[in-house]
Amino acid sequence: MELSPQDIARCIDISTVQAQHGEAEIRELVQYAREYGFIAVHALPCWTKFLSELLSDRDDILVGGPVGFPSGGHRTETKVFEAKQLIADGLQEMDLMMNIGMLRSGRYAYVEEEIRAIVETAGTMPVKVILEVYHLTDDEIKQACELCINAGAAFVKTGTGWTPSGATLDVVSLITSFVGDAIKVKASGGVRGLEMFTTMYNLGVARFGINVNASIEILRECAALPG
Repeated sequence: MELSPQDIARCIDISTVQAQHGEAEIRELVQYAREYGFIAVHALPCWTKFLSELLSDRDDILVGGPVGFPSGGHRTETKVFEAKQLIADGLQEMDLMMNIGMLRSGRYAYVEEEIRAIVETAGTMPVKVILEVYHLTDDEIKQACELCINAGAAFVKTGTGWTPSGATLDVVSLITSFVGDAIKVKASGGVRGLEMFTTMYNLGVARFGINVNASIEILRECAALPG
């Protein structure tokens, strides 16, 4: 399938989730989303209400934000409380940081129950579970995907983008071949260039987390193609 720049933009979440990001960065990102048609803008929880207000006239651009970010080590009750507050503030898509330490300790029931608690709190809102694959073995990645499927999450997401590597072709291929159609996949961290984007899309990735400059470059590459 040939993708247009518009098709690509509707697969990309752009974000301002670094600690130093504030009002100016959020306003700038919203402007990019308006100009290029990116599907979602993500900000840290304290900015969700502000972001929702900025996008109140655009129901085609979703308000996204994280829960338990970036470590995932919060208690389940804390994550549930945060999720409820984000929903009250106007959130439309939720990226949940999985508890990596619990997964790597073999406490699978804890991880699954926590994801399920957030999914139930979110209701019809899509929940994307961040695996942070950089810290996981292939078997742990598969185990995490299985727990996400069992708990009813909408997506598994490769990572926060804060690690040295994230969405490599090998990892994306591993995840998409394992999950099939059971859950959607979001690739985040290190996706660069139209060729890499298209390859991952063809592997089955439904959503991408890419920094705004790299996203715009991908759109320009696509627009410059002949025909």
